[in-house]
Amino acid sequence: MDRAVKKAKKLVGEITPPPDKSISHRAIMFASIAKGVSRIKNFLWAKDPLSSLNAMRLLGVEIKVTDSEIIVYGKGLHSLSEPENVIDCGNSGTTIRLLSGILAGQSFLSILTGDDSLRQRPMKRIIEPLRLMGADIRGRAEDRFPPVVIKGGNLKGINYKMPVASAQVKSAILLAGVYAEVETSVTEPHKSRDHTERMLKTMGVDLSVKENTVKIIPPADKLSSFDIAIPNDFSSAAFFIGGACIVPDSEILIKNVCLNETRTGFLEVLKTMGATIEILNIREQAGEPVGDILVKTATELKATTVKGEIIPRLIDEFPILCVVATQAEGTTLIRDAKDLRAKESDRIKAMTTELRKMGVPVKEFEDGVEIKGPCELKSAEVYSYNDHRIAMALSIAGLIAEGETVIKDSDCVDISFPHFYNLLERLQR
Repeated sequence: MDRAVKKAKKLVGEITPPPDKSISHRAIMFASIAKGVSRIKNFLWAKDPLSSLNAMRLLGVEIKVTDSEIIVYGKGLHSLSEPENVIDCGNSGTTIRLLSGILAGQSFLSILTGDDSLRQRPMKRIIEPLRLMGADIRGRAEDRFPPVVIKGGNLKGINYKMPVASAQVKSAILLAGVYAEVETSVTEPHKSRDHTERMLKTMGVDLSVKENTVKIIPPADKLSSFDIAIPNDFSSAAFFIGGACIVPDSEILIKNVCLNETRTGFLEVLKTMGATIEILNIREQAGEPVGDILVKTATELKATTVKGEIIPRLIDEFPILCVVATQAEGTTLIRDAKDLRAKESDRIKAMTTELRKMGVPVKEFEDGVEIKGPCELKSAEVYSYNDHRIAMALSIAGLIAEGETVIKDSDCVDISFPHFYNLLERLQR
């Protein structure tokens, strides 16, 4: 399906973004290997987290869905069942990677695959450490891509130094570490999102964090079940934050957003650029900092350089950051983000190609982009690359472009934000 977006006079109103996707994945998976009944409220009912839910059902976990919550009857660490068929992870890199860590500790055979996009996502980065831990795990094309075949076994702990910061890879190793005989440690070059560490701690896992190293000592018998109300997704909120910054005369209040510092690098960059952003009603929910975000149109945005340790903390916000950069005075440089070429699409090439169609001077690097602004965007027919974050970022760009911008295959937003366009229309004036 295609979507036409017209230039907006302003964005005004109050919205509640969808539940956090990263936490939804983890809640359903971790509850499944806990011992006892867990209750999950405010689960993200979108394609990606549903891939995780359906995968756990295929592994024998009873999951009951009601109008108000999801009830997971956890089977414990070692009581999952061998699936009768291949597990389809859809478009979800989180599902296939975190589940690989769990299955590395099971005694049976599993095969994980996904859609066309997922089958091009790199898997060697998890296959290598899990194999070092003792799992029999293989992937297509010399372990580079899915499908992945896993025969778990007796795992040993490792001390692993990751070449690239990645919460998914870190989480896969930590989950396998729960099943290992001795301590496992994972060191990243820069800190990535830490939802796995927070949730495992609440479940009773002996876990410590020192700088960029996480150590985990396997539990003696079980993980504790839990009840959780999932906060709302910062990465989904980011599109409206960016939109309010650049659409004239805008003011948006975004409610109940997860403000985990490993996720909010985008806010830090916007404030450096001169954005008008205020955090209200800060509190804690489900072990995560939560608050409301008030955003008003920036008086003046200034270009900046984004690189190094902050990149993992805004990795999902790269597309919308590129759009905001088109309205900043000067040259914005984003580097050290090569991993973006292996997301649902090659996000560096996608944003470079589509913003150029809209008249933006973009220079592409192997690990990022350079954008000169401010510039007047022109309407165009742009392609989503079947990537939800590209589709949403280009939709925000369409709000400041003269004429009507058409986003091809825009229904991919259902991966993480099924009601995105409904909210966007509601805010437009």
